[in-house]
Amino acid sequence: MKKYQNFINGEWRDSVSGNTVENRNPAKWDEDLIGLFPSSNEEDVNLAVCAAREAFNKWRLIPAPKRGDVLKLVGDIMSNRKEEIAFEMTREMGKVIAETRGDTQEGIDTAYYAASEGRRLFGYNAPSELPNKMNLSFRMPIGVAGIITPWNFPMAIPTWKIFPALVCGNTVVFKPAELTPKTATTLVEIIDEAMKKVLGNDYIPGVINLVHGKGRVVGEAFLSHKDIDLISFTGSTEVGRRINEVGGRMLKRVSLELGGKNAQIVMDDANFDLALDAVLWGAFGTTGQRCTATSRLILHKKIHDMFVEKLVERVKKLRLGYGNEKDVDVGPCVSETQRNIVHSYVEIGKNEDKATLLIGGEFAIEGELSKGWFYKPTIFVNVKPNMRIAQEEIFGPVLSVLKCEDLEDGINILNGTEYGLSSSIFTNDVNKAFKAVRDIQAGITYINGATIGAEAHMPFGGVKGTGNGHREGGWTVYDFYTEWKAVYIDYSGKLQRAQIDNY
Repeated sequence: MKKYQNFINGEWRDSVSGNTVENRNPAKWDEDLIGLFPSSNEEDVNLAVCAAREAFNKWRLIPAPKRGDVLKLVGDIMSNRKEEIAFEMTREMGKVIAETRGDTQEGIDTAYYAASEGRRLFGYNAPSELPNKMNLSFRMPIGVAGIITPWNFPMAIPTWKIFPALVCGNTVVFKPAELTPKTATTLVEIIDEAMKKVLGNDYIPGVINLVHGKGRVVGEAFLSHKDIDLISFTGSTEVGRRINEVGGRMLKRVSLELGGKNAQIVMDDANFDLALDAVLWGAFGTTGQRCTATSRLILHKKIHDMFVEKLVERVKKLRLGYGNEKDVDVGPCVSETQRNIVHSYVEIGKNEDKATLLIGGEFAIEGELSKGWFYKPTIFVNVKPNMRIAQEEIFGPVLSVLKCEDLEDGINILNGTEYGLSSSIFTNDVNKAFKAVRDIQAGITYINGATIGAEAHMPFGGVKGTGNGHREGGWTVYDFYTEWKAVYIDYSGKLQRAQIDNY
C-alpha cells in the first residue's frame, strides 16, 4: 500500500492535517486497497493558492507557444503511459478498460490541441473611427484558476480545464474527486515532469498545484478564497448552484458543467440495429455514470414494442465484471453510496403509477460480483414524461422508455426536463434531422449517433439547468480562461476624442 501526497509549490507533501483516506477498487472493494490519500483542509488550500499566485507573475510572462510546448510534451508522456494510466483508472473508478483508454486518449488529444492553441491565441484588430489611430485587442491571462472535477472522467475532464488554463497563462489549484485521487496524481506528475524538461533552469514551482480532500472542506475553501480568480466545476446541479452563488458574490468568473437527463429519439424510419447499438452504449456504457448518458429512450409508437423486445434481449447478454478483465461490458457503480442512490431511484420508478420494470432493478451479487458495487442494467417501460425517473438525473444503469406520437411529440418530450446537455435522434429523413437540430434544446445533438462521444476539439456543455453558458473543449473554452484587453494607439500627435460628437 502506498501513501500519496498533495503537490504544492513544486513539492509533494502531506496535508497539514496529517489525515488520510483510503482509495479502493469498486469492483474488488475488500481485496484491493489502492492507497492512502491526504484529507486536506483550508490551510492546505491557502498554501497552494499562495504558491499559484506567486507563480502567476512569472508564468504569464512565458511566451504562449512555449507554454504550448509544455503541453505537447505532456501529450507525448501520456501517450507513452497510456496503457498504465488506463489500467489504473479502471482499477480506481470501475469503467471497462476500453473506456479508460478512451478517457486517456481524450486527455492526449486535448494536450495536443491546447499545445497548438499556444500559437493561436488570436486577438482582433478593428479600424479606428479617428485618423492616425490604430485599434487592437489581446487575450490576457486572468490569474489563479480553481479546478474542481468529478470521478467519472478522471483524466479527460481535468485536462479539458487545466490545459487551456495553463496555455492561456493562468496558474492552477486542482481539487480532484475524492473517489479518483490516483489518476489526478498521475496527471499532475506528468505535467510537472514536462514543465521541468521544457523550462529547465527557468522551471517555476507553483504553476500546477494538487490538493486532495472533501468537497465540503477543500471545495468550500476554493469558493471563499480571495486569491482564486476563476473556478471551473463539473458535477451536480446542486453543488453548481452553491458555487455560482458564492462565486457571484465575490465576482469570480465561474464555469459550470452540471447534470443531464439526455434522451435518444428513434423514429419509425430509423436504422433499428444502429439505434439499438447506440442506446446500449449510451445507457450502459460507464455503467450509466456519465452526464451525457442516455437516461431516456423515446420511441415512435409504431416501432415501440418491437424495439423494446430487441433491446431487452441485447441487455440480457451484457456481461458485468471487473473492467480490467476480458469481455466485460459493464463495470461497477463507483461506490456503495452511488449504487444505493441508483437503487433508490429504481424503487421510486417501481412505485410510480403504471411504470413497468422490464429487466434489472437489483444489485448484482453473483460470484465475483459480490466483491464490488455492481448493479444490473435496468429498463422501465410505460414511463410518462412527468415521472421522477424521467425527470431526475440518476447517474447509473437505468433507462426509462417513453412512447411518442410523432417527431414533434418526441422533441417536446425530450425538451421537457430542466436539463439540456446531450440529445440524439435516429432517422433516415433529412428533413426530420434538421428540424431536430433546430428545435431540440440541448448543447449537443447527435444525428444517428449515441448521446455520448463528444470530441475534444468541439464545444462541450449544455443549456437550461445543465450549466451557466460557458463551454469546455474546442476553441470556445479559451474565452473562459482569458480576459480581453482593448488597446488604442494614437500617432496623430494631438488629443483626439472618440465618441465625442465626431459626426
